[in-house]
Amino acid sequence: MKQVVTIEELRRSRAQLEPPVGFVPTMGYLHAGHISLVELAKKDCATIVVSIFVNPTQFGPKEDLSAYPRDIPGDLKKLKDAGVNLVWLPTPEIVYPEGFNTWVTVEGMSEPLEGAVRLGHFRGVATVVAKLFNAVRPEKAYFGQKDAQQVAVIKQMTRDLNFPIEIVVGPTIRESDGLAMSSRNSYLNPMERKAATVLYRALSAAQTAYSAGERSGETLRTIMHQVIEAEPLAKLQYVSCADRETLRELDRIANGALLSMAVFIGNTRLIDNIVLHATNNK
Repeated sequence: MKQVVTIEELRRSRAQLEPPVGFVPTMGYLHAGHISLVELAKKDCATIVVSIFVNPTQFGPKEDLSAYPRDIPGDLKKLKDAGVNLVWLPTPEIVYPEGFNTWVTVEGMSEPLEGAVRLGHFRGVATVVAKLFNAVRPEKAYFGQKDAQQVAVIKQMTRDLNFPIEIVVGPTIRESDGLAMSSRNSYLNPMERKAATVLYRALSAAQTAYSAGERSGETLRTIMHQVIEAEPLAKLQYVSCADRETLRELDRIANGALLSMAVFIGNTRLIDNIVLHATNNK
């Protein structure tokens, strides 16, 4: 497994890779969810590139970039064991050199949900992913369903900017009790870790109601809200029942939906979602 830092090193190494190239962009502190994307890429692609870059431009002024968990030696061992061919570890100065002043903004779907409470977040995400795509030039790129809005934004950007890249979405990987795997789970103390299962319990309660025939978006949002409120350590930021493509809130579900939420467990902010698939039972 080769490791590179500069864009020049990346391009020289990239030119020697056998196509198709699969790309998994990460912010490091890797867990089984990240590795599942590598495994998914290995099924489709001859060679795999992974980037590790904690992107400063997607952190808000009240979000502590310096506190984001990091473990580069551990990450590299996991990637080597998973059979990754090339790892790119750029520095902020490489990605955003002095004088950098060009940004990618995906309008519309960047504004609700995460965009409403993390102002500028998706500008940072879209910009860095565009730069990563431009440098790596993969045939396919792999993202996790847990970051559903991010996936929607990146798909739109890829279409709009004519990147010749297929976006592949891997399923959310969960712990045995349902908690979605996330680097931020490491912030939770034992009591908070137990309370954090409330996100999946709330989503599952709404999913059960949908399976039983409920089609009111407001009713499903209320169900999720009530489950979260019953957990003393949880503080709800938002719940959503939205169109899977546009992310607009739904009054009535006709063709499936995306259930999503953001919840503080103590001081740790967690997100999760479930896709409701269209059925003939309306």
